[in-house]
Amino acid sequence: MKRVGEVMGAVVTRVDKLEVHDVPDGYIVYHSERDCVHYLNTTAAVIFEFCDGEREPDEIVARVAKAFDLAPSAHEQIRAGLDSLLKEGLIQSSK
Repeated sequence: MKRVGEVMGAVVTRVDKLEVHDVPDGYIVYHSERDCVHYLNTTAAVIFEFCDGEREPDEIVARVAKAFDLAPSAHEQIRAGLDSLLKEGLIQSSK
């Protein structure tokens, strides 16, 4: 499976044509090109927010860990969250 940030210096951004709706415990995201609805829990929503085209995957992981006061041992789980968003077609990695 392709992983976010396999290219050095790559930044992560949300794909176009997403409708994002706040719900009490995260986001509901409609991907119009795929005609698919995704539910993002609070953690996934925070990861998604940091995918703004300004940050590399390692910085996103560090910021999410800091936001939730998580130990470095959680970094792989946060990276798995990034990879899941990539797999679902909600984010993309570009240089």
